[in-house]
Amino acid sequence: MSETFRLVIDLVKRGEVKVSDHGYDEMASDDILVRDILEGAEEAIVVEDYPDYPKGPSVLVLEKDHDHAPIHVVWGIPRGFSSPAVVVTAYRPDASKWTHDFLRRLT
Repeated sequence: MSETFRLVIDLVKRGEVKVSDHGYDEMASDDILVRDILEGAEEAIVVEDYPDYPKGPSVLVLEKDHDHAPIHVVWGIPRGFSSPAVVVTAYRPDASKWTHDFLRRLT
């Protein structure tokens, strides 16, 4: 597990979570519930880790919703802060752009 995601999981467990405006917009357009993201966080699989992202460390993870459909979630922690865990965006991955398990981008 990446260090960034370990910190995110700790923040989720403590309820220190924020969803960005962009995150809400993307979730609404893909019919993704905040509850699904929060409940699925601990079982998520890290897809890509961005520890040096300019706005703060972030990580792309694969989660599942209540119907076990795949969801990609980008979690971040604002640079210079230790809280909250921010849902930067969440979306249903396009099968034509990812491997069958949604863990690697197709080139």
